[in-house]
Amino acid sequence: MNSPWQWLTLANFSAQQWQESSRLHKLVGIWRSFRQTSYLMQWDYAIATALLAIVIGLSPFVPTALVGVLLSAVAIYWLILTLSGPQRFQITPIHIPVMLYWAIASVATAFSPVRAAALEGWRNTTLFVLLFSLAAVVFRNRRLANILLTILLLVALIVSTYGLYQSIHGAPPLATWNDPASPMAKHERVYSYLNNPNLLAGYLLPAIALSLAACCSWTRLIPRLLAILMTLVNSICLYFTDSRGGWIGFFLLFTTFVLLSYSAYNHLLPRFWRVSLIPLVFGGLATLLILAFIFVEPLRLRLSSIFLGRGDSSNNFRINVWLAVLNMIKDRPILGIGPGHGTFNKIYPLYMQARYSALGAYSIYLETALELGIIGLLSFLWLIVVTIGTAVKEIVKTGNFWLIGAVAALAGMLGHGFVDTVWYRPEIHVIWWILIGYIASQYPQKANLSASSPEPSLFDHRGV
Repeated sequence: MNSPWQWLTLANFSAQQWQESSRLHKLVGIWRSFRQTSYLMQWDYAIATALLAIVIGLSPFVPTALVGVLLSAVAIYWLILTLSGPQRFQITPIHIPVMLYWAIASVATAFSPVRAAALEGWRNTTLFVLLFSLAAVVFRNRRLANILLTILLLVALIVSTYGLYQSIHGAPPLATWNDPASPMAKHERVYSYLNNPNLLAGYLLPAIALSLAACCSWTRLIPRLLAILMTLVNSICLYFTDSRGGWIGFFLLFTTFVLLSYSAYNHLLPRFWRVSLIPLVFGGLATLLILAFIFVEPLRLRLSSIFLGRGDSSNNFRINVWLAVLNMIKDRPILGIGPGHGTFNKIYPLYMQARYSALGAYSIYLETALELGIIGLLSFLWLIVVTIGTAVKEIVKTGNFWLIGAVAALAGMLGHGFVDTVWYRPEIHVIWWILIGYIASQYPQKANLSASSPEPSLFDHRGV
């Protein structure tokens, strides 16, 4: 008999049973003859990997419109790949809440009071869902998974290195991100190529989690030293963003990584370390934070501002936006106003308080409830539960550090998203759906596609 947790996380989900009963699944493979005669389809995995690598590699540096074009190419190729061969399409428990989330977004679009704007948001949601779908296919190959994760880390290293350069040589202010009345008013915040320190912080969080995973997964000396360098540079750059939401995300990220690693490997530790490791790690971290709070004035001032409530202009601005958004949700609680920031821009001015214009709800949970209603928010939370439940189940079995890093990254992004909406920007949203796709790819399959490529990957594929 299934427990409530097993039912909620689809722990006993049967892909074969779904495929046999689904009419939609019968479309898979209808272009099989095209695969057999097409020269390009002989390179199906290589093309898919190249597309994902281009999206990952360019998203921090190019305009949003170009990212949209690249995602459209990904979507078209996923459709070709799926319709031309059933062996490439395998359903997992994570696909179910993803499809539900997309379906609710579709219904919310149909009933949106600003349908034209919602249709654009729906298109973007569809592109990201199809990005997830292609990633879930490609990441089953361990060698290609390691290549793509390495590309992500190397690109993030470029971004964070430029952020450190700005911290040393100065970064021209592009906007007023600090309270002009605070002692931090003239303090520089780095933003690298992303032109926003909070956006940079959101981008660095998954990079830090994956670089921690690389430290544990790459066994050769040079790659491991590179992983340690990545972790340090990304973490230091995150500090110089002065993003309070990013710091909250880092705390959740680090806590999640340590606890999952301990859960997976504590049985290998001597009894002393089984008992003492967690208290020592978090006790040491708490000591460092206390010392830093006492002796590092910028850190002390920035952290203290979190608790000033309306006494800090940034806090006051967010509180006013949140109150307006709650009123918007009350008026359309079931299906919301429709997906996308375009719908927010059209509806929010009717509710905003004077002098508090905004481009988003400054909380991904409020934003989801606003765009897709309470039903959409519940589907989003269910997606998170199923994704993390699926990942943890595999972590307990395999001790996969990349999975641990992926879950830690999600935890950090969700923590940051509690007080900001940079999660919706393509630089971060691409990584979110890539990570969801990676976790889905690790779900056990009867036909293990990675078995056909057992050769060593770029550095070391163990744990991938």
